[in-house]
Amino acid sequence: MSMQIQVRGVTKSYGAFHAVDNVTLDIRSGELLALLGPSGSGKTTLLRIIAGLEQPDRGQVLYGDEVMTNRAVRERNVGFVFQHYALFNHLTVFENIAFGLRVRKVKEAELRERVQRLLHLIRLEHLAQRLPSQLSGGQRQRVALARALAPEPRMLLLDEPFAALDTKVRQELRDWIRRLHDELKVTSIFVTHDQSEAFEIADRVVVTNVGRVEQVGTPEEIFERPANAFVLDFLGRVNVLHGQAEAGKVRLGRLEVPYPEYAKQTALPATGYVRHFELDVDKAPGLPGGVEARIVRITRVGFSSRLELLISGDEAVLHAEIDPGRFAALHLNVGDTVFVAPRKAHVFLKDPGDSPAAGTH
Repeated sequence: MSMQIQVRGVTKSYGAFHAVDNVTLDIRSGELLALLGPSGSGKTTLLRIIAGLEQPDRGQVLYGDEVMTNRAVRERNVGFVFQHYALFNHLTVFENIAFGLRVRKVKEAELRERVQRLLHLIRLEHLAQRLPSQLSGGQRQRVALARALAPEPRMLLLDEPFAALDTKVRQELRDWIRRLHDELKVTSIFVTHDQSEAFEIADRVVVTNVGRVEQVGTPEEIFERPANAFVLDFLGRVNVLHGQAEAGKVRLGRLEVPYPEYAKQTALPATGYVRHFELDVDKAPGLPGGVEARIVRITRVGFSSRLELLISGDEAVLHAEIDPGRFAALHLNVGDTVFVAPRKAHVFLKDPGDSPAAGTH
């Protein structure tokens, strides 16, 4: 049965290093929540505290209304799936899945019925008598997931479960995990450093940094309305431009964007973040707020073309990403002169009181 999980003021330190720093978080019953952040951001430590594998220095963890902070792992009925499958190499697929049920002395008839149901769920009925060494990486990870689900856990914890797999298998398992969760509705927490993984799979995403929570929201909320500069920069492929705000505008080098939130005549330091795909490129000089630039490099990546651009006059470097149709229509080549302008910019100001203000234009 799914349940709500509450984390209240949890702190965990290792010497002077704060792995988790006063984190408060609610995980809703039946949701799939992603903990997303760079290495050392505290996401795995937080997961281990929720699981009972680590004890916090301060704070509480509640399952529903029940305080579980000092309860042993075996009392929590939690399913685990890790990056390394940790399957028993001498046991068949069937017996790996059945292992937790045998430990709990589940009756043989019920055990077999439950394992067969899980084998069907992971689409591996035909491999029930194989050993782990005879499976692919993706198949082994599915067995690990079935083994975690066999005891019918109250929640499922996944720690970078796809990190050891190749790109194609990772994509297939992402889709499969999402469909499986929609069917089972087990409260699940998924740790990853890959934003595309988190955004594709999760109902909500928690972005972590140096032990703290930077933002919590749906993938759409975090992508469209990043809470601060760290979140925006972490999401990747962004131009970072420094300048100043004054009289309803922000000047970022030679680029200028409207910023009506700050109409004062006193200039304030500002940093603008323009995602690569939000930088418009044209050969004609008609872009509003457009400035002249020269293409110094073109890279084809998947279904997009990435341009490295040198702004005329201040020698600033910008990066743009455009789709194949637009690239072909413009007939772009290295050395061409083009005009560029931000279609959208996320602006962060620093006021005299040292507190940042943010806006998007």
